[in-house]
Amino acid sequence: MELKDIKAVIDLMKKNDLSVFEMEKDGFKLKLQKGAGEQTVFAAPPVASTAPAAPLTTPAPALPEPEKGGALKDILSPMVGTFYRAGSPESPPFVDVGKEVTEETVVCIIEAMKVMNEIKAETKGVIAEVVAEGGKPVQFGQVLFRVK
Repeated sequence: MELKDIKAVIDLMKKNDLSVFEMEKDGFKLKLQKGAGEQTVFAAPPVASTAPAAPLTTPAPALPEPEKGGALKDILSPMVGTFYRAGSPESPPFVDVGKEVTEETVVCIIEAMKVMNEIKAETKGVIAEVVAEGGKPVQFGQVLFRVK
């Protein structure tokens, strides 16, 4: 990831009033967190160790708990961006409550840095709940859908 890309993510965070951005790709980890009036940037090179990573000392945002009594699986946002349920305003949503999905089913689009990223379910089941709101910003790790 180049410096201009990191600056674009920081601008996206400011525009959408986001406090945390985390990304991991091909062993490269990036975490941006809004602090007391400043941005903190953490970047780590790939680690060849098999030991578990040390826990972050920064508290993570609270994610909604899955419903009790059911074995619901969460579909999480892999990035920060704007959540869209359909390919265009005129199109029907990719999925809705009651729709069966497989690992390869596209469930939504997340726009990040002017790029439309198709998000796949990566699990099998039936959509039980649509958690994220269309056209609104989402954060890394935020629950988008719940699947039975």
